[in-house]
Amino acid sequence: MERQATKTVTGATFEQEVLRSPVPVLVDFWAVWCGPCRMVAPILDELAREWNGAVTVAKVNVDEQPDLAQRFGIQSIPTMILFDQGQIRDRFVGALPKSRIKERIGQTVNTSLTAQVSVTEVSS
Repeated sequence: MERQATKTVTGATFEQEVLRSPVPVLVDFWAVWCGPCRMVAPILDELAREWNGAVTVAKVNVDEQPDLAQRFGIQSIPTMILFDQGQIRDRFVGALPKSRIKERIGQTVNTSLTAQVSVTEVSS
């Protein structure tokens, strides 16, 4: 089984891992008991691998981190929030298909993630 490409963040690591990140971070607010959250988890793992560091995918378990859930007004899960340079750039709720998540992130970051990954692979 492949290693998970997403990272887990907590209240203690959120500022460093998300708000101070040099690259955009897509944060997935989820819970173990949430069926749609479990459905979207492998999609986010795939995207994290595809983006190859151009965008980080992080996860916050709302049951273990209720303060973070409250801080960002999480009322339904899964909720995904895209942070860039410490600011919220986009927010979407529900288990969206992979193509729609890629589209939303690409629009918000205002860059072609596919091109970034290709350039990284060529220059390596």
